[in-house]
Amino acid sequence: MNLRLSSVNAELKRRDVEVFTEAVGTYFERTTRKKATVRSAYLLESRDAFPLSDFTGTITLSGRFRGIVCFTAPRVLLHHVLMMTGESDHSDLAHCDLIGEIANQFAGQARRHFGGGLEISPPALLMGHAHVIPRLAGNYPFVLPLTWHGYEGSLIVHMEPNP
Repeated sequence: MNLRLSSVNAELKRRDVEVFTEAVGTYFERTTRKKATVRSAYLLESRDAFPLSDFTGTITLSGRFRGIVCFTAPRVLLHHVLMMTGESDHSDLAHCDLIGEIANQFAGQARRHFGGGLEISPPALLMGHAHVIPRLAGNYPFVLPLTWHGYEGSLIVHMEPNP
């Protein structure tokens, strides 16, 4: 993964962001035996909306750090995972459960990496592209595009030290 941290996000270390990409990669590898490939990260420097897909799982962080971490993926990616795991239910609810399970994975990784001083919300599940996720005033979110089985998804890390 090619990850350059700007001075705007200087307090957030490379390892702090990588912990989330490893969690998503590990989830896909354990569940489907095919790891997700994370491509070059970039900063979403404009005030544009987050690049959301069909389904998004979001956790909110507070304590030593504050912010959000999202995993967003198209229906077809999640549908393929459901098929590979033998799941016969391919409803919207099943897709939401799956995106929530993935979000729980990176929540667990965050807890291990950042320690008990980090409060992590249960995953919020969003369907569709029209949601607005609040942005922190002090920095820009990292977008980490990933590919799994030829499908595109994204991990969005938008966090900063809590003053």
